[in-house]
Amino acid sequence: MKWFDKAFYVIGLIATLIGLAVLLNLITDVLADGLGRLGWQFISHYPSRRAEEAGILAAWIGTTWVMVLTGLFTIPIGIMAALYLEEYSKKNWLTNLIEINIANLAGVPSIIYGLLGLGVFVRLLNLERSVISGAATLAILVMPMVIMSTRESLRTIPLSLREASLALGATKWQTISYQVLPAAMPGIMTGIILAMSRAIGETAPLITIGALAYVSFLPTSPVSAVFPYISIQGLFDQFTVLPIQIFNWVSRPQKAFSTNAAAAIIILLILTFTMNGIAVFIRHRYQKKIRW
Repeated sequence: MKWFDKAFYVIGLIATLIGLAVLLNLITDVLADGLGRLGWQFISHYPSRRAEEAGILAAWIGTTWVMVLTGLFTIPIGIMAALYLEEYSKKNWLTNLIEINIANLAGVPSIIYGLLGLGVFVRLLNLERSVISGAATLAILVMPMVIMSTRESLRTIPLSLREASLALGATKWQTISYQVLPAAMPGIMTGIILAMSRAIGETAPLITIGALAYVSFLPTSPVSAVFPYISIQGLFDQFTVLPIQIFNWVSRPQKAFSTNAAAAIIILLILTFTMNGIAVFIRHRYQKKIRW
């Protein structure tokens, strides 16, 4: 069956090259359109009706706020949920039901999560159209991805590692925290990269909960000049994010706003690559510690 191996190799190579060619074409097109628009004025100004005076200050600050909060909500809860399901829970009908629902939730359209966020966070909990409502909505959107990837990573850790640790007198939690989790961390970080990359580009759920397309102010800074020097008011301020700003600009007929949208896409890509670069660095550090 050598011919089958060679054919599969060629088909796989062609599929990979097609994907890379399309991606390269998209990035080249965006850079050609938006690179000339980038500058301090574009990054440090609020949106405007005049395309040449418009900026993305409120959008990129809002994106940073929302993504930091989304990570704080998603990562610890997602990892702990996966640890419980994989290491502590007993296999019965309830855990099977939870597992099936988590798997199904990963494929639910994002607009459904937007409606859920609107009903629960905005109206029921009365958090209004705030930063924390947006972050919580995105957190429940990507949490199934973190849970599933973490569970798959935990399953790859050999059982002999757990048995050896327990045989040496370690408790179950010591075995998990000092042996299992560090060994599974590269796979967990890969899932977090995929989840956060999806969250930073989502528009539909944030529009559904009522995030604004035109914002001429910033969320309140978390650092205050008055004791205790920390403020959480920014969590409850209204916001916008880069995908909504881009959507707003590309829907306008003027060519200048399309150029602004291309420049904003470049900034969004830089934020995404920076966020993923940090995760890749952490994953690489843990991979070097794996000895088997």
